[in-house]
Amino acid sequence: MKKKFVAKKSKQKRKLFKRSFFLLLFFCSCFFTIRFLSKIESNHSNEDFLRFLLENQNVFLKNSSSSFSYFHKLMTKIIDLDLTNPVALLNTNYKGLTEEKETESNKVIVENPYPEKERTEPTIYIYNTHQTEEYRATSFLEYSVQPNVMMASYILQEELEKDGYQVLVEEGSVPDLRNTMGLNYAGSYQVTKQMMQSAKEQYPTLTYFIDMHRDSLSYDRTTLTVDDVSYAKILFLIGLENPTYAENLAFTEIIDQKLNEKVPGISKGIYKKEGAGVDGVYNQDFSPRVILVEMGGPENTIDEVYRSVILLSEVLNEVILNENN
Repeated sequence: MKKKFVAKKSKQKRKLFKRSFFLLLFFCSCFFTIRFLSKIESNHSNEDFLRFLLENQNVFLKNSSSSFSYFHKLMTKIIDLDLTNPVALLNTNYKGLTEEKETESNKVIVENPYPEKERTEPTIYIYNTHQTEEYRATSFLEYSVQPNVMMASYILQEELEKDGYQVLVEEGSVPDLRNTMGLNYAGSYQVTKQMMQSAKEQYPTLTYFIDMHRDSLSYDRTTLTVDDVSYAKILFLIGLENPTYAENLAFTEIIDQKLNEKVPGISKGIYKKEGAGVDGVYNQDFSPRVILVEMGGPENTIDEVYRSVILLSEVLNEVILNENN
């Protein structure tokens, strides 16, 4: 009995020794392998490695830029981030969330990708009295973003800036300011009137004021299809209770006419409003160069809006150049 017990104990010791030896051998192998690899110079950076891991999941790398929807291009502009570069997120200073760091032994400088913009002299001011008017959601839900009239404003800004104009888009929240002032939805024009005045005080060079809205009609009444290409129809609105409405009307008529010369039927004309239950002025007493644009309807996509905004920007460029020559 004693011999069996001793033999069993000896067998357990041998097993323990083998396990210990295996673990030691394993850790030594890992240690020396890491030491060896750390001395090898590699021509690939961490960014190369990260790019390799992410590129198959990045729609901006899988497809050519020409095939992106305008929404993708617009989001790239709004967030000021190169989405064709999957490591751009790592190199971005998120508007002040990271700081410039420097140490004595190892200087690390994180440059701010959002430097302060130089003071400009804009001549065009784009705003949205009804900022929450939305378009039909399509692929934007993947970003949890609902397209609205403010996107139309940014598109128009981009197109006009291509023609060399300095354009200011109002980014203040109309609903928040309206609530602060104790106004209901109908009081939105009082809010944007104050915004316009503030913008004009800060930038006296502002001359043209564009209030971008969205119509509320059905798709068949807000859409034009030409050669299998669909556009969001455009409608202009003039308040007849503005004492000097004739000047705003004459300016708007020129834009309306030129739009239909480019694409017949793209503009539904000019809707003149006055009387009980309507604003009747629409801030057009602020300047003879205030226009109110209804761009498409709730069932139009942002791509249809985009095509129409391009036409509007072309016409605005022609009209403004003609006025200044």
